[in-house]
Amino acid sequence: MSTITTSERSGSRPCHILAMPYPGRGHINPMMNLCKILSSKLDQKNHHRFFITFIVTEEWLGLIGHEPKPDNIRFATIPNVLPSELVRGVNMRSFVEDIHTKMEEPIEELLDHIEIDKSIRRIIIADSLLKWPVDVGNRRNIPVALLWTMSAAAFSIFHHFELLVENGHFPYDLPEISKEIVDYIPGISSICKGDLPTVLNIENLHKILGTFPCVQRAQYLLFSSIFELEPHIINALKPNFPFPLYSLGPIIPFLNLNKSPSKHKKHDYFEWLDSQPPNSVLYVSMGSFLPVSSTQNDEIAAVLRESGVKFLWVARGEASRLKEIAGVLGTIIPWCEQLEVLCHPSVGGFWTHCGWNSTMESVFAGVPMLTCPISIDQLPNSKLIVDDWKVGWRVKRKVESLPTKGEIAALVNRFMSLDSNDRKEMMTRVKELQDISRRALEGGSSEVNLNAFLANI
Repeated sequence: MSTITTSERSGSRPCHILAMPYPGRGHINPMMNLCKILSSKLDQKNHHRFFITFIVTEEWLGLIGHEPKPDNIRFATIPNVLPSELVRGVNMRSFVEDIHTKMEEPIEELLDHIEIDKSIRRIIIADSLLKWPVDVGNRRNIPVALLWTMSAAAFSIFHHFELLVENGHFPYDLPEISKEIVDYIPGISSICKGDLPTVLNIENLHKILGTFPCVQRAQYLLFSSIFELEPHIINALKPNFPFPLYSLGPIIPFLNLNKSPSKHKKHDYFEWLDSQPPNSVLYVSMGSFLPVSSTQNDEIAAVLRESGVKFLWVARGEASRLKEIAGVLGTIIPWCEQLEVLCHPSVGGFWTHCGWNSTMESVFAGVPMLTCPISIDQLPNSKLIVDDWKVGWRVKRKVESLPTKGEIAALVNRFMSLDSNDRKEMMTRVKELQDISRRALEGGSSEVNLNAFLANI
């Protein structure tokens, strides 16, 4: 049976948020960050009669249950109906299938067992890639806010996917035609075919697209983007929906910054960063979800060694072997506090897979990016970083002959060179985006939207 991990005497509480994240690290993190931001905002307004139930599988509770959180956020669990992509690896097709077919029933059972005063207003905040929460909410007369954890550009591309089909731009996985221009998606500047989102198979693409009709039946749509970074896209999307769209980004763990200065003493990598000159370290991470092969890791290690730059690399597995290849100029670790690392003064660049959370954290920290996307929304994110915002370079070009390790190493070296004029221009621009990001949270668009959303719920 589904259980609530901490009992709540909820009769005195007028508002109860039921948070339903997609069970992947890149989705659970922004959902939890949003819940913490909501809690912080309500604490400032002295709204003590407000609480959040964060619903995860028992396995995910074991992974994140120890992390600090406000007292008014409580975990509730459902059985482990899903394979763990973090512990055992996962077949993507069965992972997506289980999410769509095996989560709804235990969620319904959980909601049946949450005893709550009927006078208390409830709202569901669910990940947009979950197909069933809107139906669950509508059956129970609970309003639903859908959280889109990728860029607004990726949302618009998926939302207008039929235009790609009508114009003969799908399928689009052939590298020889990736330079073909797509210029008809509302709000999006011209984009190369090779920069459109990819998925691992057609079946999973249909699962993603199958969630979009559900969006129309929700009551709110929340973006983890910053309005000023994608204004034309968000404005173009608004007429498509009969309810408010709120951009609340960046939905990253900025509330954790500077909370526990002594925490750094617990991690050796912070001591290593403290010993490095300003802007001298390249931070490398290819994310926590999509697979990175041993061959790809070996290539990254060889490039880092040849580039001669100092690096901090978060690599999943094989750390000792990769250390032998990469050399002595850097350090390799299995995990880190990413936002705190990016905000460290010694970090001067980020070699990234272009996941949206990582992109927003890099912008918030004012760190330029070397883009190396793998799949899905990471490709249009790379386009935003390099072509639209001009705060990064591509590690590999899409159509030209693939560069050699030596050419990539030279690129990395130039990217980290503080004397490079290109680097100086990029730093100027990324600091401008950093200011936009901070202002959005401090009286700007994101805070205004957050207050409007809270006023509604």
